Amino acid sequence: MVSILGISAFYHDSAACLVIDGEIVAAAQEERFTRVKHDHRFPVNAARYCLAEANLTAAQLDFVGFYDKPLLKFDRLLETYLDYSPAGFSSFLKSMPLWMSEKLWMPDIIRTELAKSGGEDDQRKAKKQGKKFKWKLLFGDHHESHAASAFYPSPFDEAAILTIDGVGEWATSSIGVGKGNELTLLQELRYPNSLGLLYSAFTYYTGFKVNSGEYKVMGLAPYGEPKYVSAIKDHLLEVRDDGSLKLNQDYFNYSQGLRMTNGAFDKLFGGPPRKPESEITQREMDLARSIQVITEEVMLKMAHYVHRETQMRYLCLAGGVALNCVANGRVLKEVPFDDIWIQPAAGDAGGSLGVALAIWHRYLAKPRKTSGQDKMKGSYLGPRNSEEEIEKYLRANNVAYTRHSREQLPKVIAELLADGKIVGLHQGRMEFGPRALGCRSIIGDARSLQMQSVMNLKIKYRESFRPFAPSVLREHVSEWFELDAHSPYMLLVAAVAPQKRLEITGEQQGFDKLKVKRSSIPAVTHVDFSARIQTVTRDTNPLYWEIIEAFRQRTGCPVIVNTSFNVRGEPIVCTPADSYRCFMRTEMDYLVLETFVLSKDD
Repeated sequence: MVSILGISAFYHDSAACLVIDGEIVAAAQEERFTRVKHDHRFPVNAARYCLAEANLTAAQLDFVGFYDKPLLKFDRLLETYLDYSPAGFSSFLKSMPLWMSEKLWMPDIIRTELAKSGGEDDQRKAKKQGKKFKWKLLFGDHHESHAASAFYPSPFDEAAILTIDGVGEWATSSIGVGKGNELTLLQELRYPNSLGLLYSAFTYYTGFKVNSGEYKVMGLAPYGEPKYVSAIKDHLLEVRDDGSLKLNQDYFNYSQGLRMTNGAFDKLFGGPPRKPESEITQREMDLARSIQVITEEVMLKMAHYVHRETQMRYLCLAGGVALNCVANGRVLKEVPFDDIWIQPAAGDAGGSLGVALAIWHRYLAKPRKTSGQDKMKGSYLGPRNSEEEIEKYLRANNVAYTRHSREQLPKVIAELLADGKIVGLHQGRMEFGPRALGCRSIIGDARSLQMQSVMNLKIKYRESFRPFAPSVLREHVSEWFELDAHSPYMLLVAAVAPQKRLEITGEQQGFDKLKVKRSSIPAVTHVDFSARIQTVTRDTNPLYWEIIEAFRQRTGCPVIVNTSFNVRGEPIVCTPADSYRCFMRTEMDYLVLETFVLSKDD
């Protein structure tokens, strides 16, 4: 038995992943345990969970892999600071203490922190214990880790690979080819030219948080018009036929300062960045639409180029920009690949999985077998709570509940949904990646016109414009959406089927579009008739499929609303205590903890 622990840490979304003999056994983000959203610290809690899942200790590991090469990243930072000297001095002063105290001593840190995964909390003793570990420590290249996370778990024997994010060591995008257990990166785009950083610049400028608010920009885009596309192309970037781009650094500040954009950027777009939490105006909507148009154009050009260069039938995607599900939907529809597969933990968290699989297949040269299904197990790779643990918690806290048999449960939940109730669903293993996929989800009736605003304002406590995703039975997806493909990870956007749409009269602007009923499933129909789709199969998530099937039998509709089980500013719930706390702090009607059903009325 060969056990490999993959680690990603110290930027954002730290995570750990355990691979044993090539099988992904467990994976989780640190934020789920610490309750600090996008936690960047060493994932000691996630590593502890992964090891416990396999009944291992850190000393029993054979390999530990870190998802990028800190010394190369440090080289890039120093070179950049020198290039922009003295302009970058304030940023240099802010970042160097962390590098000098931690990141340059990564092997020591990894050994010490993994000693803590066994419960050792004395720093001196942990450091001493860490030095005794016999496992081999290996460092992967950042984009190689992304590429490995995309190809190795995919269902394809051979595939082209495209990775796009902000920046790793030097690379910001890469293309490659995977064949069997071999993975070869062919070309890369290098810092400071980056589609991810360009999108993050607009995220910052429209008043959202970089590295977490990009999906808000994507959700805001349909409310606007692409009026700034020409200005972006004329001043900010040059896009070549192969999708590579060159950014005009006269308008950006990320290389030398503590902001993404500068005064020239402000002047070009008519004023300073929107202040966070202030009113969203038509300008922000138009900016969001414009950068989304640019992003889709670049991703399509990249994908077409990869197809021409590799002549592969299939494409695998990873990197933070691969979470742009609107662009992904267009790649699937418009680029002549037979199929595409996107790593559900496409961002930095997935790097932990990628480096572990790269050690197994590339470093150890172990063969890779495909069966037509991916190896992610539905991305259900996190902790699960037993019925006994849940009942013990409920009794200890004097919580009223009703327990149902496993056979009764789907029909009970379906009746609640059909009655307009909003249900927190905590069952099975927690999802790995940013999407809740039916194990840590809040669910509701997609046919309700009020469901979107109620969920946003009274449960999620977030911006009213944010769309919700549909979970739909895989066997019925083409009846309700312009899609006939697997989309188990909620990473593809497609339009609602024409026969399910309603005729719209009159012109609405901005958020007035929210007031219009656009289809027979208005709670999951965005203002441009699109939806971010999760297809559900019985073999991957039996209970979730049975709930939706029971709802279909009750209502004729095989579609429900699915949003992540959390409130704004918090990570997705992990434990029954997290779920109960979130349930009691919001206006959810019911909470399901495995077979235990809690009513707010009780």
